[in-house]
Amino acid sequence: MIRMAGRLSLILLLSIAPQAASADMLAQVHLAAQEVRVFIDGEPRHTWPISSGRVGYETPTGEYRPERVYERYFSRKYDNAPMPHAVFFHRGYAIHGTTMVGRLGRRASRGCIRLHPDAARTFFELVRRHGPDRTKIVVVDRPPALAKAATGPVTNTAQTRVTETRTAQNGAVSGPGRPSTLE
Repeated sequence: MIRMAGRLSLILLLSIAPQAASADMLAQVHLAAQEVRVFIDGEPRHTWPISSGRVGYETPTGEYRPERVYERYFSRKYDNAPMPHAVFFHRGYAIHGTTMVGRLGRRASRGCIRLHPDAARTFFELVRRHGPDRTKIVVVDRPPALAKAATGPVTNTAQTRVTETRTAQNGAVSGPGRPSTLE
């Protein structure tokens, strides 16, 4: 009898565990506030300061799913700069850790979204745990009124807006359909 109860408990636990591991995850990136808010099943779990793209290197707004993740990654474009716990969400744009923690809370990157190394590790693990199909990344200029406003299906190609800009240094243009400057 005890053995049967143990087996039933194990079966029940195994049937519940995958559901908990695949809970919906939403990361709302608020560029004006320079913060990201993470929700699991609609409940707020984390709020962290970020650094997003500075003038001339704007971070694209839109709704995305993680495309790929790397525990250790180095920028091919910017002098092999480290991008620990990188979660790529649109072309070469990623949410990743930074050693420049003094710049968190203001625009400082070349388009990527930087986090404190501890926050980046936590975010990376959450994305891996929940999976890209159950994770949504929403990047907005201004914070929406409610987290639940950004629910529903999303693709990485639709609803993307990159402000066309010219850099003061070389006059290069970035925008939809053009090469963009990434970290």
